Amino acid sequence: MTIKTDNKDNEIILAIETSCDETAAAVIQGGNQVLSNVIASQIQSHKRFGGVVPEIASRHHTESITGILEEAMTKADVSFSDLDAVAVTEGPGLVGALLVGVNAAKAIAFSHQLPLLPVHHIAGHIQAARLEREWNYPALALVVSGGHTELVILQADGEYEVIGQTRDDAAGEAYDKVARTLGLPYPGGPQVDKLAAEGTPDVKLPIAWLEPDSYDFSFSGLKSAVINTLHNAEQRGEVIPPENVAASFQQSVIEVLTEKTKRAAEQYQVKQVVLAGGVAANQGLRQAMENMFASSSVELTIPPFPFCTDNAAMIGAAAHVQWKKNITADWDLNGVPDLTLY
Repeated sequence: MTIKTDNKDNEIILAIETSCDETAAAVIQGGNQVLSNVIASQIQSHKRFGGVVPEIASRHHTESITGILEEAMTKADVSFSDLDAVAVTEGPGLVGALLVGVNAAKAIAFSHQLPLLPVHHIAGHIQAARLEREWNYPALALVVSGGHTELVILQADGEYEVIGQTRDDAAGEAYDKVARTLGLPYPGGPQVDKLAAEGTPDVKLPIAWLEPDSYDFSFSGLKSAVINTLHNAEQRGEVIPPENVAASFQQSVIEVLTEKTKRAAEQYQVKQVVLAGGVAANQGLRQAMENMFASSSVELTIPPFPFCTDNAAMIGAAAHVQWKKNITADWDLNGVPDLTLY
């Protein structure tokens, strides 16, 4: 595959993200300048089902992708001849959804003879920090989303070492299940966060610390404890204020996330900690992380709200790393639903 230009520091990349239920496209220059960032949400379509339906998500991506790409290019005021590369989420994600973005990216790259840059979705969430400020290595990323909860060490650009991950439910998944139990609307995570701010954490719930030296997470037991607490109270004819349940649940989640992040930051002597992923938009978690590192010499970076949830700007930021390393894909690039972080 022929590289269009030798420009390695101020390249213009068209980025595409369709891993779940947002159809997104962005144009990024130099890895951190957002020329456009367009997102078509499917929340209203999935709301009545209480969660994402893969077949419906794929259909919406197919219907929306062309218009979203055109809007991203128009807002950035660029033409295809201005682009240096096309980037796309390779995985992980819903395979049908991934394929829509991958095939759109391949079509554009092939027709305009542009390099094709494959991007890992979690690398995208981590590299969203680049849109806020430059990296200071070694660094530590806490990735918290609907499908992932991981602690990742970065020694240099594009070098990811997962030192801890969830053994069962991801934090975001637990939030959504607790929200359904509390009768909150979809998407549940932001609703729990909002309700928790109104409550008092006086409901006794467990915290899974696991082995003393482990950086892994487990939220399945906590989720089940919330469900059992509410069911038992109902059977006894008692009413537990839902805001107190939400506050207690959130406190248990945040305590284990922040404590393990702090311990990892100290052990690996990192200079920067990054909070990434959709749950990074959680106000309670953001505040707790800021409090945790307020008096520390470690620099805390939390991307702005629009770059926490799924978006294509973060894919463009991660693609910048691929671009500088000349990591491109061939025309047989496919969507990989269980792609591991390299």
